[in-house]
Amino acid sequence: MTDVASYRYPAGRLLIFARAPVAGAVKRRLAAGIGVEAAARVYGELLRGTLDMALQARLAPVELCVTPDTSHPAILSLLDGRAVAARAQRGADLGQRMYTALQQALRTAEFALLIGTDCPAMTEDYLDQACRELRSGRDLVVGPAEDGGYVLIGARHGYSELFESIPWGTTEVLPATRERAQSLGLRYAELPVLWDLDTPADLARWRAQQHTHPEESPP
Repeated sequence: MTDVASYRYPAGRLLIFARAPVAGAVKRRLAAGIGVEAAARVYGELLRGTLDMALQARLAPVELCVTPDTSHPAILSLLDGRAVAARAQRGADLGQRMYTALQQALRTAEFALLIGTDCPAMTEDYLDQACRELRSGRDLVVGPAEDGGYVLIGARHGYSELFESIPWGTTEVLPATRERAQSLGLRYAELPVLWDLDTPADLARWRAQQHTHPEESPP
C-alpha cells in the first residue's frame, strides 16, 4: 500500500473514468472506421497509458471508476501490482455517474479531479496545473476539449447542477458547463484546450505523435 503522504497533493483524489475494453462496447466512432476488435485494443492501450501516467505523476491517490463493474479480467489484470483503488460507476447516465463519483471522493478529500481515458495529450503537468488551481481556492477547474466537451473536471465541492441535463456527446457540453458554473457563482478556471481520441483521424494524429516522440508512448 502506498503511503498517502508521499503524494504531492495527499488530500486530493484523481478519478479515472473507464470502461472494460470489450469489443463493441468502447470507442464506437473509432470502431466504425477500424473495426470493433481494433478499437478495443486501442482503448485498452489508452486506458493503460492513462493509468500509468496518473500513477507515475504521484500527484494524489488514484481511483479507477469502471463501468459496468470491476470484475472484467482485463480490469483485474490492469490493477494487478498497481497502487490504485477501483470501484464501479453508479448512476443512470454519464452525468449522474460523474457526480456520484466526485461526491463519493469528496467525502474524505479536499478536492477531486475526474478524467477519462481517451486524451493521450494529457500530461502530469496538466494534472498538476488542475491540482494547483483547486488548492489555490478555485471551486471548479475544467480542461476543455477541441470537440466542445472537456477532458477534465475538478471540484472542491459537489455541484449536481454541473451534471444535470447536459447534452453529453455534443459540442454544447463545455458551453453548458460554463453557463452553470457562472450561474452558481463559482470561482472557475479553465486549462489549455486538449483533444480526445474518438475517430480514425484522431488515431492517426496520435500515432504520428508517438512516432515523433516515442518516449511518450505508453508501455
